[in-house]
Amino acid sequence: MSLRTAQRASLVDQVIDQLKEQIVSNSWQMNAKIPTETVLAEQLGVGRNTVREAVRALTHAGLLECRQGDGTYVRATSELSGAMLRRLRAAEQLEILEVRRALEVEAARLAATRRTDDDIAAIETALAAREQAWELGEPNGFVEADLAFHIAVVQATHNRVLIELYEDFSTALRASITAAGTSINSSYIPHDAIARAIAAGDASAAERAGHACMEHILIALTEAQELPS
Repeated sequence: MSLRTAQRASLVDQVIDQLKEQIVSNSWQMNAKIPTETVLAEQLGVGRNTVREAVRALTHAGLLECRQGDGTYVRATSELSGAMLRRLRAAEQLEILEVRRALEVEAARLAATRRTDDDIAAIETALAAREQAWELGEPNGFVEADLAFHIAVVQATHNRVLIELYEDFSTALRASITAAGTSINSSYIPHDAIARAIAAGDASAAERAGHACMEHILIALTEAQELPS
């Protein structure tokens, strides 16, 4: 590799890091369109070709999505969530829900033994927002509120690996839940039993409540898949 080639590769890597920072810090929010190549080149003080290579790399990693004639959009917050998004697109709904059940049920159990007063407050706030979104009949808002509740539960585990894994998983999960919303969210599934068990510090009850909620969803999905098309 020549010196010039090495310098160019290093510059592209720097731009990749700078663009990733915009994504991770939420300066560019999920599903938002990012600035054009021209604007980014001016902002970063590099050539358009350098920006193009950096965007191409992040698109390949699954963080960005280029739409011909439209622009480039944020699709994931990390390489892991980008990889999950690609995998979930090809997965069956049942497979996705089985993984979700494993993560969420264990999170509820751990949260009951490790939660703080602040965690309890965050879970109760998220639960109230979830119920409000349902009452208002806002499908997209309900999906976000439901995930926010489960993220609050996962955060109460204080297990950094589980927290990061679930946050990446939930980023990819949004599209799956939205696509299946009409079939698996046709009836309201209360989550207050999960919140109560966690607040009480009852790990067994939290595990049972989490498992019961996911079983309701799995049954609803199975019934929906059995309906004639």
